[in-house]
Amino acid sequence: MKRNTCLFSAKMKRKFSKKNGTFSRFHVIYMNMKIIYMNMKNIRLAIIFLVLLLLCGHVCMSQHSTRHVLKTQQDIVSFFEKHNEIYNVYHDFYKNKQFDLAIKPLKELVTFFDTTTFDSKWEEVMVYKEELTANIYYNLACCYALTAQKKLALETLEKSVRMGYKDYRNMLNDKDFENIREEKKFKSLLEEIRQYDRLLILQKSSSYVKEDNDTMPQFFYQDTGDYRLISVRNFFDLDSVAGDGDEISKILNILHFVHKTIRHDGGNFALCEFDAIDIYNYHKSTGKGVNCRHLAIALNEMYLSMGIPSRYVTCMPYDSRDQDCHVINSVWSSQYQKWIWIDPTFEAYVKDENGNFLSILEVRDRLIEGRPLFLNEDANWNYENKQTKEYYLESYMAKNLYWFDCVTNYCFNPESRYRNVENKHVVLTPSTYETPATYEKSSDWAVITHDADYFWQVPTK
Repeated sequence: MKRNTCLFSAKMKRKFSKKNGTFSRFHVIYMNMKIIYMNMKNIRLAIIFLVLLLLCGHVCMSQHSTRHVLKTQQDIVSFFEKHNEIYNVYHDFYKNKQFDLAIKPLKELVTFFDTTTFDSKWEEVMVYKEELTANIYYNLACCYALTAQKKLALETLEKSVRMGYKDYRNMLNDKDFENIREEKKFKSLLEEIRQYDRLLILQKSSSYVKEDNDTMPQFFYQDTGDYRLISVRNFFDLDSVAGDGDEISKILNILHFVHKTIRHDGGNFALCEFDAIDIYNYHKSTGKGVNCRHLAIALNEMYLSMGIPSRYVTCMPYDSRDQDCHVINSVWSSQYQKWIWIDPTFEAYVKDENGNFLSILEVRDRLIEGRPLFLNEDANWNYENKQTKEYYLESYMAKNLYWFDCVTNYCFNPESRYRNVENKHVVLTPSTYETPATYEKSSDWAVITHDADYFWQVPTK
């Protein structure tokens, strides 16, 4: 199964225009047949061709009229709401291992996508639709394989690859394909997308370099005595949540609390202020989950309220067209004198072969060097999908550890939705990486560094 299908994850690969639409095909057919008709000497044959011309025009125009062109923002919202509605039906069947029943909603999605396109101004939405289409075919191939329909599984998987499916590691390790894994066609398709292996791309990244950072901004962690953080600590009764154990047990207890209390939904940008209390109240009052950024901000404030320095870090992919990123926490442990990886979306943390907690930087280095990594056994998504090292670290996070984006001021409500909050960003990239155009070398809102020591500096009061 392809995970996180509902997430926005790509930009436009090609621009939709009339050249790609039914109008253009009809126009070409019409003109060719018109030329034939005008040059025919036999009037009877000419009449036959004229009839064919009219029939062709009727068919093409009928196809064009049934293909919905979405133009407004509300059209786009309605489209993805419909997608999510059908997808959830499929996901419920899949989750309950009713794979034969899961096929129908996926085929419905294929038809729905085939009969819908977007106005040319929605370029980014078009490429997202293309990626979703590839994922739908991938999941359909999984269901065919799970119901022993090998031929259909391979044919549909090939359609997925032709539509742009590139997740090599997911396909390599997907247990849904156990009964077709040795098929020649499967091996050929897998090898075809190996060039997109996210881990391989990360391993080819350039190194970091030391830089002069005298003029670079410093990182600030709000004091636990701030009245707003005190309200967070009291609202969630975090002293009870954290327990009486050592520091690391408190960090993990608060992680488990957030993961259990606030549901994740990567496709929902919550209509609330970006502080722990408002994010929690939004979830409880609407029943809707929040995205990874909101979860990480909520967890970050809870750690700060307990006197534990913490950041939320946006982990970014190499491909600037890929809009799918992931936000996790980097939490300072005084007990271990290091940053440690904490992910509230997947209730995840990472250790080495000796049981030592690892930082984001250490996990990245070990992925590049091929050294052992151990994901906690209970890592999961919303208590529905268990996470594995192969998928979570070697595929999903290997993609999203190419470069990083942090704010400099970690405090209550650090990125207000409704208020004007200025919070400068610091971006860490490999030395030769060309940062997307939205990030300038030095601007009012972001600065770029290639110095990992500066970026991951020890927190100071």
